[in-house]
Amino acid sequence: MDVASLIAGFMAWSQGLILNFGYLGVFIVSLVSSASIIFPVPGFLFILAASPFLNPWLLGIVAGAGSAVGELTGYVIGKGSHKTLKKLNKWEKKWLKRGEEWFTEGRGFLFIFIFAATPLPDDVTGIVAGLFNYDWKKFLLASFLGKLVMNLMLAFAGLYSIGWLMNVFGLNM
Repeated sequence: MDVASLIAGFMAWSQGLILNFGYLGVFIVSLVSSASIIFPVPGFLFILAASPFLNPWLLGIVAGAGSAVGELTGYVIGKGSHKTLKKLNKWEKKWLKRGEEWFTEGRGFLFIFIFAATPLPDDVTGIVAGLFNYDWKKFLLASFLGKLVMNLMLAFAGLYSIGWLMNVFGLNM
């Protein structure tokens, strides 16, 4: 299977999903791709593919909201890991306490935002925030703002590049 047929197949699948579900489909794909921790789902490809068909501003907002809600799975995992922390030795607990102080003294919000706005593995930030009992509303806000930045960049990148890519591979949209 060549690259052109892979791109054409993905674009056909994306167009069908967009036509049938629109922004709801974007929200669901973003939520699922962010909620998956063990098996990564490349939701960013869908955002790129949807950008020529949907308003890029709304696309970024909806995808950012779906992604932020999906990141709550890591937060819940972190919250549930308190039972395992009882098994830590004194030295490990000391370092964990230092990490918690660093995270909760105002640095956590920026840490979450930076990881959410970049391709860094932001599942870790959810786990850490839950582990340190970081306020879930602040976590959700920081995740949303970071995901908003990233998804707006993806939406506009897709808007201006998909047509060019289709021409390079001789495909029609």
